[in-house]
Amino acid sequence: MSQTPGETTERTTTERATPASHTPPDAERLRRWRMVLGADSADSTGRALTGQDAAMDSALNALYGGGGGKKPNGRGGNGRSAGLGASAPSVARWLGDIRTYFPSSVVQVMQRDAIDRLGLATLLLEPEMLEAVEPDVHLVGTLLSLNKAMPETTKETARAVVRKVVEDLEARLESRTRTTLTGALDRSARISRPRHRDIDWDRTIRANLKNYLTLPAPDTATTVETTGTATTGTVVPERLIGYGRSSRSAKKDIVLCVDQSGSMAASVVHASVFGAVLASMRTLSTRLVVFDTAVVDLTDQLDDPVDVLFGTQLGGGTDINRALAYCQSRITRPADTVVVLISDLYEGGIRDEMLKRVAAMKASGVQFVTLLALSDEGAPAYDHEHAAALGALGVPAFACTPDLFPDVMAAAIEKRPLPIPDKEHQP
Repeated sequence: MSQTPGETTERTTTERATPASHTPPDAERLRRWRMVLGADSADSTGRALTGQDAAMDSALNALYGGGGGKKPNGRGGNGRSAGLGASAPSVARWLGDIRTYFPSSVVQVMQRDAIDRLGLATLLLEPEMLEAVEPDVHLVGTLLSLNKAMPETTKETARAVVRKVVEDLEARLESRTRTTLTGALDRSARISRPRHRDIDWDRTIRANLKNYLTLPAPDTATTVETTGTATTGTVVPERLIGYGRSSRSAKKDIVLCVDQSGSMAASVVHASVFGAVLASMRTLSTRLVVFDTAVVDLTDQLDDPVDVLFGTQLGGGTDINRALAYCQSRITRPADTVVVLISDLYEGGIRDEMLKRVAAMKASGVQFVTLLALSDEGAPAYDHEHAAALGALGVPAFACTPDLFPDVMAAAIEKRPLPIPDKEHQP
């Protein structure tokens, strides 16, 4: 009997979450196999499910079961049953069931599978459906793709769902981002020709220890008596390091250039949250540009990432060259600018022009970063040829998790090598 990977994973997760504490070992083993294998194996295991086990199995069968022997609200007698029915109420009940029986992380996976396998995206246009779902980044991506078709009666509920996800991400990511980047900005602001009162003596001494000179003591007898040695020494400060004086002006300009094609949905969500966090730091001047075949500057909406997200339009083609041309036209301080291109690099525009723009920006002093994805979804699909071409220009392209992003930005601000994960596997 064939099983989908999602089905096996979810059934195994279910079993780990709800062990039977008073079941004999052999019976418990059969119960576990029955839950993993599904309804078709009931006869071979000889194990019948009751109570909560039966309810959990029914919820899983509705999504992962094969065959057509199921009525909308009942279970079929031949083969494995499947289906959630055609009505929003039956789907809403199913969503309530899985939230009762499974942990949140599993519920999010099952919701995603239901949208993909059973075509439930259009039902999300109904407010009662949105109230029943477990909000997560993938659901936000689906809602954004439906934004243009969403009726007014649903939009407020959809915004509430999106806001919850955004607030959860901000709570998780904001503090570390601020701490990491503030430190990087302070270090990058240190000056090499400071006034006397601005000298950082601790860093200056450590930076010049290689220039330590041993000198003869002016009074040998006195030195030996007091220190036990007949020599003394000094550090010659060839390089002075000073504290950068605080300034109300931005120290760095950040440009986030984000591909809003359908495959980049999770990256768009995370980039919007990070854009809002960066924009709230007065020492940074942050610009957010999203693109498909057109380019939209959402910088004036960065005070609310929910507005940013509803200003995007997931789907469509990709013209990276046009987006980079726009970003390039907005750069006024190349040596103090970091451009972050977030894209899978499937270019529909002029490839050679895109590469020339990247090379020109780097030559002018811009720190250029290419992220193939900004998400927790694992290895992304991307254009390997374009990634290799960027690598040849000194711009490595790699996938980045939200937790790593602050470190990547800190390295770019300080003009250090980027912390590329699994560097040996990068293009």
